[in-house]
Amino acid sequence: MPHVLVKLYRGRSEQQKARLAAALTKAVTDVLGCGDDAVSVAIEDVAPQDWADQVYAPDIIGKPKTLYKKPGYTP
Repeated sequence: MPHVLVKLYRGRSEQQKARLAAALTKAVTDVLGCGDDAVSVAIEDVAPQDWADQVYAPDIIGKPKTLYKKPGYTP
């Protein structure tokens, strides 16, 4: 039962979020071989000024063993 959590700068439209959720669901089902009924996708909006404290420090720097794609930036 894969659950995908995406954190983004706020400002994306609901249509963009829905398209992203659909694309992620397809990628998960293709790679893992599960049905789309097994996949859930959540999207959290984060204010740009909160990114470093709410995402970068705890999720990127703080969890290096879970990070499979590193960003090319530092805040």
